[in-house]
Amino acid sequence: MLNVLLLTTSLAFCGSVLAFPAYGSLAGLPREELDKIIPTLMFQTPVPPPGPLNDTSAKLVNDKAHPWMPLRRGDMRGPCPGLNTLASHGWLPRNGIATPAQIVNAVQEGFNMDNSLAVFVTYAAFLVDGNVVTNKMSIGGKSALTGPDPPAPAIVGGLNTHAVFEGDASMTRGDAFLGNNHDFNETLFAKFVDFSNRFGGGKYNLTVAGELRFQRIQDSIATNPNFSFVSPRYFTAYAESTFPVNFFVDGRQNDGQLDLTVARGFLQDSRMPDGFFRRNGSAEADGLDVVINAHPLQPGRNVGGVNNYVLDPTSADFSDQCLLYTNYVNQTIVGLYPNPTGVLRTALNNNLDNLFQGLDGAGCTQVFPYGKN
Repeated sequence: MLNVLLLTTSLAFCGSVLAFPAYGSLAGLPREELDKIIPTLMFQTPVPPPGPLNDTSAKLVNDKAHPWMPLRRGDMRGPCPGLNTLASHGWLPRNGIATPAQIVNAVQEGFNMDNSLAVFVTYAAFLVDGNVVTNKMSIGGKSALTGPDPPAPAIVGGLNTHAVFEGDASMTRGDAFLGNNHDFNETLFAKFVDFSNRFGGGKYNLTVAGELRFQRIQDSIATNPNFSFVSPRYFTAYAESTFPVNFFVDGRQNDGQLDLTVARGFLQDSRMPDGFFRRNGSAEADGLDVVINAHPLQPGRNVGGVNNYVLDPTSADFSDQCLLYTNYVNQTIVGLYPNPTGVLRTALNNNLDNLFQGLDGAGCTQVFPYGKN
């Protein structure tokens, strides 16, 4: 079902660099800049997403082939603790620059994420934060590998980019308006621990997730005048609250209770505990209904300052999840790429096909904003 095919955390995760960062996003560039830049890039034809794993049993993933290693100068990490951890263990390229196929493979092999969820989240992020021509994306911000910045108003690229895939009210990262939206926040983790002690008996679980998710929304309403909680962030915020329970608990444990020391390892240090086994059986955003129903809230945003949360009836919500997909394509993607031509149009169409593949069985109708190749 589509209601469990979302992140966020999101959800997240060559050719010449003379005219444009090889791994930066082309999104937002005016037509005249695209006409100059596209010919300088080495077009990598998108390939279909990897399929599901044949073996989804629990297995050792912090193994000799995937040891944790500290960051090197220039390595990229960003707002998604899961992708950060996979890169620090070598399931993704350790520099944090990856193709969509590498990300899909990594979240499946490293965490046993369901294939549909892995595909949808990866391509949703890639289409707005990656370079669809060179087929590369940074799981953080701009690295030294990306070359000189593109002209404004282009998005430099990477998952750190605010308000296209990354969003407000994260559990352990601050809102962009308040400063740093991608690094681990000790104050927010203290709240994570406090709520785990109060509602989870010293463990993080789905009950804690429902309470902490609501509190972080209230925090943003009270402190961030630009707080926005509409689609797609409305979906990914709830989904990401379930991910520590689904993917950071050892697969041999199988009780949905995340130890807080283990949680800090993933969330702060991008590190699996010694001898860590991935979960037994693939998962989506299991338990999402528990988090949503703890404190139901409709999409909206602050208007005119803090503490003025106004509902937005135009946003997709959990009663019409296919609207999330159509709005994301027709508004977000088309807003960033209004009139693509040539290899850019080809790349966008191929990646939009890959995105839709993640909705298999959801009952949505595919949209083709740029026609068909």
